[in-house]
Amino acid sequence: MKNRNTVYITGHEEMIGSAILRRLKKDGFQKLLLRTRDELDLTDQKQVFEFFEVERPDYVFLTSARTGGILANSTYPAEFIYDNLQSQTSVIHAAWKSGVKKLLYFGSSCIYPKNSPQPMKEEYLLTGRVEPTSEPYAIAKIAGIRMCQAYNTEYGTSFISVVPGDVYGPGDDFNPETGHVLPSLIAKMHRAKIHNEPSVVIWGTGSPRRETLYVDDLADACIYLMNYYRESEPINAGAGEDISIKEMAELIKEVVGFEGDIICDTSKPDGIPRKLLDNSKIISLGWTPKTGFKEGIRQTYRWYQERTEALVAP
Repeated sequence: MKNRNTVYITGHEEMIGSAILRRLKKDGFQKLLLRTRDELDLTDQKQVFEFFEVERPDYVFLTSARTGGILANSTYPAEFIYDNLQSQTSVIHAAWKSGVKKLLYFGSSCIYPKNSPQPMKEEYLLTGRVEPTSEPYAIAKIAGIRMCQAYNTEYGTSFISVVPGDVYGPGDDFNPETGHVLPSLIAKMHRAKIHNEPSVVIWGTGSPRRETLYVDDLADACIYLMNYYRESEPINAGAGEDISIKEMAELIKEVVGFEGDIICDTSKPDGIPRKLLDNSKIISLGWTPKTGFKEGIRQTYRWYQERTEALVAP
């Protein structure tokens, strides 16, 4: 990419999209196409086709997606599969029709089989059944990867797919009912600290292990891949190490300054036992993550605190 190119970022107001936007602005990109959900409904194929026909972006970062943790996936399976399939299909097809030079699509680590060998290599995709609690979302994400590959094969496009670990950072969804485990725990422990509550409850046994990737590291990986990666096969972008949910909770407790107990509600599901990506492929290309886990939590909590305090300020 050259900073004179026109770049479209879907979901630029969301966590991943906003991080990519920050990075592109830092690199001197000025022709950035930004549309809110109210301005452009990506599930409306007609709107999407008209937008691409008029604006003709050179590069597209397809970051927007309907996402969430176990509770959100279980509560809204229809919305998760419909919104993601409809929006990504419209954007990918419109990108081909309008002659986009390159598109980067975002997969998810939940696309790999529930009982996949660890760490999960790219070739493990579709070698077993995915975790049932996130199946509608995972199926939509797999369909997007396969669609990019199909368009590359039939039409000669350059549509690539990245599979990140569990991404977190400024701009995350901190709602315990819809967010992923890490931001949900930050919000729970912050409120418990403020209200002097004796404990915070986490779902399951606390034993499942999760890999996390700070969002600015992912943005850096995406710019790198857009410039240097040309293969149709998806590529993992992960930190290369994981941590148990209980260990994660203890570390968040320390950063937040919550002094109560952490209680595991074993009546609730654990989800996938372990999700650790094999990041050897992207490492071999020259990219490495830079933000340590504890530092990433500090920066994320600082961002959350600033906005929470602003909301309650007189």
